[in-house]
Amino acid sequence: MNNEAIITASDLKRHYKIRTGGFFSKPSLLKALDGVSFTINGGKTLAVVGESGCGKTTLARLVTMIEQPTSGCLEINGISGTTRSEREKRELHKLVQIVFQDPYGSLNPRKKIGAILEEPLIINTALTASERHEAAREMLAKVGLTREQYNRYPHMFSGGQRQRIAIARALMLKPALVVADEPVSALDVSVQAQALNLLKDLQDEMNLAYLFISHDLGVVRHISDDLLVMYLGSPVEQGRKTDIFRMPIHPYTRALMGSIPSVNKNMRRKRVRLTGEIPSPLNPPSGCAFHKRCVFMSEVCTVQRPELRLVEDRLAACHHAEKVAAIPF
Repeated sequence: MNNEAIITASDLKRHYKIRTGGFFSKPSLLKALDGVSFTINGGKTLAVVGESGCGKTTLARLVTMIEQPTSGCLEINGISGTTRSEREKRELHKLVQIVFQDPYGSLNPRKKIGAILEEPLIINTALTASERHEAAREMLAKVGLTREQYNRYPHMFSGGQRQRIAIARALMLKPALVVADEPVSALDVSVQAQALNLLKDLQDEMNLAYLFISHDLGVVRHISDDLLVMYLGSPVEQGRKTDIFRMPIHPYTRALMGSIPSVNKNMRRKRVRLTGEIPSPLNPPSGCAFHKRCVFMSEVCTVQRPELRLVEDRLAACHHAEKVAAIPF
């Protein structure tokens, strides 16, 4: 099994110029993504978490090459994400697929499931019609549906079944990396676990790398190997899931972890209450972007932006990470 790096991102940034006044006003700079680096190996999952507006979806758009980064490097299976070669671009689009949040809106209601699954093969391969039919039926069986459902329309399936179809479509080209953008948040809680177990089983079988985007830390705890916590476009804590869940050392991560509900009294964490609203990304605070909501804030936090640095067993962007780490959680 190949467990080498599938995707490597280095200092990815995506900035937008936005006019908030009239046509002749000076545009403001929106730093939707501001310096993200990571590597995902085959068979592994990197989960990206944070509140709305933290840059999760922008990162997904860069990785799936819907948008190009303002700066930084992105490589997938050794191919640059900014390549100008048409042949390499076609190869990249086969290597990276995405599963969207909404299983209702991501499937064409006018097409039968078989046609939806075969469409990527028609565009990207030279398979015959009979070979495409067989590949689609095999993929239906792989995601827990029956081959007989090939000729049905999306409205004839439940939400959980539609998400299985969306997963099947993403896997038709046998990608190396799947970007899962909140893939279970639109599903009933009763079927979320089934979808997550399916994703895990498919990962083990096909050695897939996942970039899993979510705001639900309970889901992330179940499926991820590594964790990237983001705030206002920048990473604040990054490392192995087990280390971060055991002892988060960035105040923002502690606040997120403290919000996870648990029926087990022994697993309940100390709740860290956040005060204030998320700052506007068009006008972020000076220094640490989190300092106005942080109980550990000091003068240095207001003037100097903390760099992502190694603290104990993970990366953290906090001037007081050692102090936070010394406090039981």
